[in-house]
Amino acid sequence: MNPFSLQGQVALVTGASRGLGRAMATSLAQAGAHVAVNARDETAVESVAQSLRDAGGSAEALAFDVADEGAQTSALRELAARHGRLDIVVANAGVQHRRALVDFATPDFQRVIDTNLTAVWTLAREASRLMMPARRGRIIVTGSISAFLGRKSISAYVASKGAVHALTRQLAVELAPHGITVNAIAPGFFATEMNSALTSDREFSAWVERATPLARWGDPAEIGGAAVFLASSAASYVTGHILTVDGGMTAAM
Repeated sequence: MNPFSLQGQVALVTGASRGLGRAMATSLAQAGAHVAVNARDETAVESVAQSLRDAGGSAEALAFDVADEGAQTSALRELAARHGRLDIVVANAGVQHRRALVDFATPDFQRVIDTNLTAVWTLAREASRLMMPARRGRIIVTGSISAFLGRKSISAYVASKGAVHALTRQLAVELAPHGITVNAIAPGFFATEMNSALTSDREFSAWVERATPLARWGDPAEIGGAAVFLASSAASYVTGHILTVDGGMTAAM
């Protein structure tokens, strides 16, 4: 038996219309899972789901705003009812807002927290309610190396991701008796749409290459293996872990 196979399992990946979310959804589908692709844009998620099906995978579109608790709860329950199970949830949806601290408006700070932290908590709560009867489940959260290393102009993002890392450990402890593991993936600098302003900045890109031992930005496809591992039976004794995928940046001095 292949311990990395996800054959027959049902997964939800939020924020999966592009970037790291799309890459993780693709890898989960390639490993055999049926993947519900989530984002707010129904056309975008249907396009991704269709691309996964065209590649031989099993997928469906599931459009809702993760910050809308009612919509989130309804979508998860309908997904589990439709398939008779919910095995894997990847809480990946997130937003960024760059402003110097003195110019950062409170509503913008709250918006980042609502999407990057509160929505992760409610998603984990609703997912765990659906997973508990089966006494098995995988909850995977997208954190960030920004939770370890501060950088100017992203105070809300850093706060949200630091809290997500702490929440990952807490949920792992609370849900372990129910057979549910909770882990986080902490990406470094990946060339995604969210980082387009940075990848197009030659000076910043040069800094990333100097600061990263592998001397380059990450390709979104390189995040998928981490998600498959944490979702699979190969990681059945791994919980409360923050898996850093950053080309060695946080290991360097």
